[in-house]
Amino acid sequence: MSFRYSHTFPISGPNKLPRFRQWAAENLPGIAFSLPPQVPVKSTALTVRLQSIEDRNALTEKLVGASF
Repeated sequence: MSFRYSHTFPISGPNKLPRFRQWAAENLPGIAFSLPPQVPVKSTALTVRLQSIEDRNALTEKLVGASF
């Protein structure tokens, strides 16, 4: 699988990856994504890699109003 597209969005606090995975399982079924192996606690952003531009657009639409 090739993840050619990415989207970076603001997120803060600990456990960013598990929180995003849980949110994605509930809100983005069927969309494959790739996350970095780890994200520092002090980081204020998360970059998600996606397979297609349609997946990226679906992610950006769902992120509007989402809270982590």
